[in-house]
Amino acid sequence: MDGDGDDDGLVAALRRRGLHARWLAWDDPATERADVVILRATWDYTERFEEFLAWTRRVRHLLNGPEVVAWNGDKRYLLDLARAGVPTVPSVFAAPGEAVEVPSGEVVVKPAVGAGSVGARRFTDAAAARAHAAELHDAGRVVLVQPYDPRIEAGETALVFLAGRQSHAFTKGPLLPPPGSAAALDASGTFAEETLRPADPDFELWDLGHAALRAAAERLGVTPEDFLYARVDVIGGADDPVLLELELVEPSLGWRQLDETARDLAQREFALGVESALDRLGLGPLRRRGGYRRLGRRQRGTLPHRGPQR
Repeated sequence: MDGDGDDDGLVAALRRRGLHARWLAWDDPATERADVVILRATWDYTERFEEFLAWTRRVRHLLNGPEVVAWNGDKRYLLDLARAGVPTVPSVFAAPGEAVEVPSGEVVVKPAVGAGSVGARRFTDAAAARAHAAELHDAGRVVLVQPYDPRIEAGETALVFLAGRQSHAFTKGPLLPPPGSAAALDASGTFAEETLRPADPDFELWDLGHAALRAAAERLGVTPEDFLYARVDVIGGADDPVLLELELVEPSLGWRQLDETARDLAQREFALGVESALDRLGLGPLRRRGGYRRLGRRQRGTLPHRGPQR
């Protein structure tokens, strides 16, 4: 087993720091015997959410931690960030049995637990939007309704943080097609195809990313440095950036958007973040005696070449 392609250099980066690492499917029983499990490409977790959450609580030590996964795996975390003053795309949620509020204008309707834009659709017709929401409700899903922000046509800016520190950024082209059609998925059916490019965002966007991390850390009773990795997806420019997603479970970190030198340095920072986490967990000596570090990957067989994002 191996990673998703984008993470190919992580195992070597960890081993250069004396950490034994290898890829395992998250539901491989061996993960529960590992000293530390690092979540990376566990993209089928949304289909098995309760099972996945139960597994996160059985693992000895998980990065990012089980409380982070439980909070961030459900998009209702956006309400917490908005209440904390983080500018976010307006979001309304409705559980099965609850009425779905559809604002006027173009909207996006998607499941609150989901990844890779699967189940996400754009609508200009309120009746069609409610019909899609009813289908999600029938499947037992909580529904998220957001106004469609046309600035997303310029793409999203993905801000990558490692151990609470800003690392690098890249842009993602728009995923959702016009109203009336579903997103084109890759051959695995796991995520919508993406177009990625390197980016050098203005500091105002990075400020929003830092604010989102601080708010999330305060909500969870940790510090931003406790997040081994984080990705903040932002739309808009320096004059009015808005948070679209905060990714703390399994985000693609865009390593391949960096040149070789920058990628090696960033992945070294990732490995140093793992070392810091081991020290916080009281596992520092394990590194010197060859303890195991497992990188959790998705359960299904063939991995797509690039990570999906919710």
